[in-house]
Amino acid sequence: MSWITGLAFVFFAPFVGGLIAGFDRKITARLQGRIGPPILQPFYDVGKLLQKDNLVVRRSQHLYTEFFFVLTIFTGALFFAGGDLLLVIFSLAMAGVFFALGGYKASSPYSFIGAQREVLQMVSYEPAVLLAAVGMYMVTGSFKVSVIAAYPKPLVMLLPGIFFAFFFILPVKFRKSPFDLSTSHHAHQEIVKGITTEISGKTLALVEIAHWYEYVFVLGMGYLFFASNIWLGLVMTFVIFELLLVVDNSTARVRWQAMMASSWIVALVAGGLNILYLMLRH
Repeated sequence: MSWITGLAFVFFAPFVGGLIAGFDRKITARLQGRIGPPILQPFYDVGKLLQKDNLVVRRSQHLYTEFFFVLTIFTGALFFAGGDLLLVIFSLAMAGVFFALGGYKASSPYSFIGAQREVLQMVSYEPAVLLAAVGMYMVTGSFKVSVIAAYPKPLVMLLPGIFFAFFFILPVKFRKSPFDLSTSHHAHQEIVKGITTEISGKTLALVEIAHWYEYVFVLGMGYLFFASNIWLGLVMTFVIFELLLVVDNSTARVRWQAMMASSWIVALVAGGLNILYLMLRH
């Protein structure tokens, strides 16, 4: 990994992420007995949004969204360039904070509640993400993504509990059931979109593209658990994505209390026991 892969992420991740979103819609439709939109529909949607005017309640709302967009790109670029995993996690958290601030600036109660739920989602997934970084450090002796990716064995063999905790919170980052509390990309929330209710036009296009960058970055973190073999990593990344779609279409949205409780319990039990095993192993 180097600055070349970081630049490749910046330029190519939106196309990969857009295709992931397109396959998501198509596969979800098939699972629900529908034909579904074309694979390229997300690109058509963003293209239409880029042609529309920006209508925001406050100008600062657009500024916060831009910060969210830039920090999301920076997070993924730093990760794929092989940078420090702790800095990557910190940057990811800052991106989420600015996204929530954009929701808070709008006067709509739907947007305000969506922003509150976005913060709750961040609090829910952070323990699992931090434990993943700690576990990878304990195995490889480094927080550098390049060193972690070069480890000769699949990390999942030594980090099964941490991997399970990480997979458990993936629906939060992909905004899927049962944890799609702040907003969703599916049709059942087209009228009231939570945190993005008061975002439109080019600003909403930036949000959608930022989510595409997020998809690639999050799947890249999942790939790290299998990075010792590139083909195994790619296959397992695809399997993770497919399992997310199955979970999304077989579960209903839960209350925020259930989301936080289950995420923390899984992280502390599965991840904590895994950390304890690594400590005893050494």
